[in-house]
Amino acid sequence: MKTPDTLRSARWFAPDDFRSFGHRSRVMQMGYGPADYRGKPLIAIVNTWSDANQCHAHFKQRVDDVKRGVLQAGGFPLELPAISLSESMVKPTTMLYRNFLAMETEELLRSHPVDGAVLMGGCDKTTPGLTMGALSAGLPFVYLPAGPMLRGNWKGQVLGSGSDAFKYWDERRAGRLSDQAWQEMEGGIARSHGTCMTMGTAATMMGIAEAVGFALPGASSIPAADANHIRMSSECGRRIVSMVWEDLTPARLLSRAHFENGIACAMAMGCSTNAIIHLIAMSRRAGHPVTLADFDAASRQVPVLANIRPSGDKYLMEDFYYAGGLPALLERIRSHLKLDAMTVNGRTLGDNIAGAAVYDEDVIRPLVNPIYAEGALAVLRGNLAPDGVVIKPSACAPHLLQHSGRALVFDDYPSLKKAVDDPDLDVSGDDVLVLRYAGPLGAGMPEWGMLPIPTKLLKAGVKDMLRLSDARMSGTSYGGCLLHCAPEAALGGPLALVKTGDRITVDVPARRIHLEVSDDELAARRAAWAPPPPRFERGYGWIFGKHVLQADQGCDFDFLETSFGAAVPEPDIF
Repeated sequence: MKTPDTLRSARWFAPDDFRSFGHRSRVMQMGYGPADYRGKPLIAIVNTWSDANQCHAHFKQRVDDVKRGVLQAGGFPLELPAISLSESMVKPTTMLYRNFLAMETEELLRSHPVDGAVLMGGCDKTTPGLTMGALSAGLPFVYLPAGPMLRGNWKGQVLGSGSDAFKYWDERRAGRLSDQAWQEMEGGIARSHGTCMTMGTAATMMGIAEAVGFALPGASSIPAADANHIRMSSECGRRIVSMVWEDLTPARLLSRAHFENGIACAMAMGCSTNAIIHLIAMSRRAGHPVTLADFDAASRQVPVLANIRPSGDKYLMEDFYYAGGLPALLERIRSHLKLDAMTVNGRTLGDNIAGAAVYDEDVIRPLVNPIYAEGALAVLRGNLAPDGVVIKPSACAPHLLQHSGRALVFDDYPSLKKAVDDPDLDVSGDDVLVLRYAGPLGAGMPEWGMLPIPTKLLKAGVKDMLRLSDARMSGTSYGGCLLHCAPEAALGGPLALVKTGDRITVDVPARRIHLEVSDDELAARRAAWAPPPPRFERGYGWIFGKHVLQADQGCDFDFLETSFGAAVPEPDIF
């Protein structure tokens, strides 16, 4: 247990010296007296609010709810803003800046006089970015999820962000949806603050954060506009103060079992493919690494139970919350969880989910009636992807799970975008569209992997086809997309050697992908290959290109991983 004199913040404020005089006087400059903060846990509230992040629009108010909780529990709150990373607004991709947020969070916590933290995130990269940084900083923390937005609506139809946007965009491209209808949908698909309300990357990562033990029980499922979200925010403030006194640091809290629970949860949710990259990175920061093999093993055992788009065909996150939320889903997969894993509320995961009820058996399915009998993700390997390629079979047309087709290769997105609208494009529904040089080094790994189906095929009624890339795709997307191909083309991975006309064979049940080209021919192509020029020659992008790891390793920076070197010491105060 901590005492006032052993609080980390006491290093700044307790000594009777000139430097501490300066610290204390500057706190008084802000209008606070010694009774406001001396001998109390100082709590950093890392807030990713901005005017450019619609998903976090309510954080401007929620930070006050957190502060109220901190003050009620006898702590002293300090709001520390961090880069916001709106998935829809930040270009070329938020993936380029996830590690930036992780660095910022780590250094914010390390450099300031704080004893613990509440991390306010939700939009796709903010959850992993915040938690990766906090894990490296090593202070007690609670994660506060932004929560999903309300269900969309258009002419009485329930709309899901991302999933329905992709679906109806294809309808418009095929000439089956008017410009007027498309414009009307713009105002109906996103009706409140909060993250995407499909089981995209935001909902996936918020759920994983709760399953791992970073968030309060049930916190990840609460819609952003629900009053329960306000109450949860205040409880985060109260709980973090207790965590500081208990000295419940990540090192004391976490084990490998926590991240295995995150994997099981991801599978049952019908998660975004991005879960693999982020959870691997988070686990490596914690010193308890999980791998692609762990995900694939879980996918053989844990079925998809959450009937939420895009793996499901009907419901959204608001429905999931009313049906019992994440505690109810986790209770359903209890046999696949490490129940003795401790969580931030001081109780085990097993205790937190005990007796959680399901209120709609179609939204959260029983084990005997899953959405998909295996987990949401599968990892394939072969001569085309020695380090793995990821597919979401639960959201893929069944006939594509075992398929062989001709490759149609593109080296950049603009040429792909132009080609798919060409009415004379030489393509069939049996072909495999390939986009390369879109991985971490090639393009920062944007969400380009849900390659558009050529317009001529859409008009002919084709709704899915195999698509292969070293990019990512939106977690709200669906279809036969093979993603995160590693090593990526920009590194000279086998994907760089594919030519239009080659045959690619995919066998999801066997976890195999194979380029039907001889080893001798591949060797000749490799000898003739030249790497592309660096994308960035200065700035943060240059750092990213020099230090980013591949998708199978979590795309973290090598120098930020726990294994890179000794722990960073506390800052000098002289």
